Amino acid sequence: MSSTNKSRTTKALFLDRDGVINVNHGYVYRPEDCDFVPGIFELCASAKAKNYTIIIVTNQSGIARHYYNQKQFIHFSKWIENQFSSIGIRIAHTFHCPHHPKISGPCTCRKPKPGMVIKAARHFRVRLSDSIMIGDNWSDIECAQKAKIGKAVLFKDPQHTTAQVKPYQPDLYLERSGRYFRARNLSSISRLL
Repeated sequence: MSSTNKSRTTKALFLDRDGVINVNHGYVYRPEDCDFVPGIFELCASAKAKNYTIIIVTNQSGIARHYYNQKQFIHFSKWIENQFSSIGIRIAHTFHCPHHPKISGPCTCRKPKPGMVIKAARHFRVRLSDSIMIGDNWSDIECAQKAKIGKAVLFKDPQHTTAQVKPYQPDLYLERSGRYFRARNLSSISRLL
């Protein structure tokens, strides 16, 4: 969770955490419960090779629900960042929203609101129009659109989701509306970088 070079702008790969980086088993906050989504390390290596700043933006209502606390979340986030670091990939920062509107009230950071992305863009001088957001929920796509991120990808891993995935659909395609992409595996997303 480090500082940035303020002298120039960068493009970013924004990643949701649960369902994109780690398999979403439901409120994961301990290393022993973490399974990485196949292809995440390769995708991030491709992003690194193309000079993307890698940033995690994640809703963590488990904190508001008291399933785990801020300290446990930070410990797990640092552990994830260290897993990437051990293979030469730097996660610039993990931004999170600890709120839930029915428990802690409204906020500006919970996706689909763009608060975390705007904060990250200011901190790291991100050119949002040249950036990409990958998420597994519609709220991630809405957030990307509200923040004016250049490309948004709705990722549904057929091995780890209950969502209906049609077998005839390609691994990566532009949604009929032209507003976002859909992907069935992370490696296919490298083509968008």
